[in-house]
Amino acid sequence: MAGGLIQQVLRRKLQSQSTVPTLSLFTSRKSNEDARYAGMRTFALLGAGTSGFLGFATVASADEAEHGLAVPNYPWPHSGILSSYDHASFTNKFVQEETKAMAAEIEVVDGPNDEGEMFTRPGKLSDRFPQPYANEQAARFANGGAYPPDLSLITKARHNGQNYVFSLLTGYRDPPAGVTIREGLHYNPYFPGGAIAMPKMLIDGAMEYEDGTPATEAQMGKDVVTFLSWAAEPEMEERKLMGFKWIFVLSLALLQAGYYRRLRWSVLKSRKLIVDVVN
Repeated sequence: MAGGLIQQVLRRKLQSQSTVPTLSLFTSRKSNEDARYAGMRTFALLGAGTSGFLGFATVASADEAEHGLAVPNYPWPHSGILSSYDHASFTNKFVQEETKAMAAEIEVVDGPNDEGEMFTRPGKLSDRFPQPYANEQAARFANGGAYPPDLSLITKARHNGQNYVFSLLTGYRDPPAGVTIREGLHYNPYFPGGAIAMPKMLIDGAMEYEDGTPATEAQMGKDVVTFLSWAAEPEMEERKLMGFKWIFVLSLALLQAGYYRRLRWSVLKSRKLIVDVVN
């Protein structure tokens, strides 16, 4: 009886002593596994982030090659809310009589007349610009297979159109190392693909300004973009002026409406209601 009791006590002590190192070993092994898993998760996150960054850079490079180099933003003088076109860029070069004479040199097809037939007449300033080519095939043949776009709305048809046209006109460069441009094309990083059929049109000193303005590429490019912006939206100045007038008139109407509201409702808002509970 006493021997059995002693055996039970010894067995319990041995079990308690044997479980302590087992638990400490299990805890240390658990912490090591957690640290290893945490390191693996960190490494996986870093790998995913690096892969995402490289993928984004690849997409950005592919997008730049497909859509062209991102164009900078320039402070155009007519981009303000109440700003107007710089008419010195295109109207002061030709007075009205000269422009009428230039338009009259072009034969415009009009009609029909009283007999139902089409006829030709001298051009007027209100006429549309004549098409330089008879059809698309003739246009492609004259431009090495490329079909030139309609420039009358080019600043509206292209994303960030004014900055794009200016960057395109002044962005001709020699192709960098590793880039090959086939014959008949020219390298321009702002054009989608980098190869454009239109040759460089603006050269320093290519024209002479009557007021002595230096004929730089930037100045001529600015004049061209201003003219194309006016051609795409000639009513912009009138629209801004009319909008300012309407805002001024509506502001007066708003003040009058606010004053009438206070005058009309002041009597009702200043009344004091008394409720006779007894009666």
